[in-house]
Amino acid sequence: MENRKNNDGNTNMERSKISHCSQVEEFFPGLASLPKTLLKWIDENSNDIVTVCEENGKLIFVSQSVEQLLGYKSDELLGSEWFDYIARDDMEYLKKYMDGLEEESGKPFNIHVRDWSGKYIWTEHIISRVRDKFGRLFFVSIVKDITDKKEAEEMMVRSEKMSVAGQLAAGIAHEIRNPLTSLKGFLQLIQAGVSRKEEYYKIMIDEIEKMETITSELLFISKPLTDNKRVESIDSMVEDVITLLKPQAGLKNIEITRNISGNYSVFCDRSQIKQVLINLVKNAIEAMDEPGEIHIHAFIQKQYVTVDVIDQGAGIPEELIHKLGEPFFTTKQNGTGLGIMIIQQILEKHDGELEIQQNESKGSTFRIKLPHMEQ
Repeated sequence: MENRKNNDGNTNMERSKISHCSQVEEFFPGLASLPKTLLKWIDENSNDIVTVCEENGKLIFVSQSVEQLLGYKSDELLGSEWFDYIARDDMEYLKKYMDGLEEESGKPFNIHVRDWSGKYIWTEHIISRVRDKFGRLFFVSIVKDITDKKEAEEMMVRSEKMSVAGQLAAGIAHEIRNPLTSLKGFLQLIQAGVSRKEEYYKIMIDEIEKMETITSELLFISKPLTDNKRVESIDSMVEDVITLLKPQAGLKNIEITRNISGNYSVFCDRSQIKQVLINLVKNAIEAMDEPGEIHIHAFIQKQYVTVDVIDQGAGIPEELIHKLGEPFFTTKQNGTGLGIMIIQQILEKHDGELEIQQNESKGSTFRIKLPHMEQ
């Protein structure tokens, strides 16, 4: 389409830019007092994208940095609706976020945004609600490219998962050896022609199912974390984790017990929350140098499902509790220092939190809190 010059000497495109700039300056009165060259420098040199859209989602300002990050010209996006560039899977989450955005500025959140080539990239957004002097509502967003950060996080999670699998190998090998010994003995008896074959078959099937359960939980650790949220039972996830870690605890004569009085449910990614529970229970086992008990207690506290993992170890010095979660900080001789950090990242994605407490008598309590989901 040809850009014709109007009476004032500006093309339609230039007039459009001027119109949008004036809207933004009206929206941000302080901008008018800044030198145009400074605004131009900020616009062209900022790595983050700044957008302003109307209440209906129509974009009225997009900084020129969008071309560097997404490949679009800022002018191409003006007048379009911002949610046209969001991944479909993120739309439901984003709608809930926007509906709950009552303050002037919300907390950062991560979603996929489509670039010029059609590829979806990980971005972090901070959105603010602002009203102009006429009471009109606008949304201002700052968008950052966090692809490298996400890849680094996933690499650390994979590293930690494989480290956990290696540490559990000895206990699981011991747990599998016992059923194999039983199977071998029963097969030898059947081969010798004993008459109680049906009874032996039943025991052999039970032993095979026990090994199958343990190996399936071990295989779970090696799989990448998914991002598929649905309503899940806390009791079911705790049971899976106990099955996996019971052999490791048994090597140190530690018993894992649980007390879950109700059928509590949370809206979560099952693989991620199980990873949180695995890390916490494994840490509890490693914290205990003497035989004892690890207790898992789940209950409702206000709007949260609260899960306590209580150990009988030496406890964590008060002055070190706040440092847990820092990358590569660990109180264990052979620890990676990534376990607690990964737990905090996963819980943050689920609007949850982690609390660490010293027990009055002995050991520590690691408490996770997740929003309760009524079934």
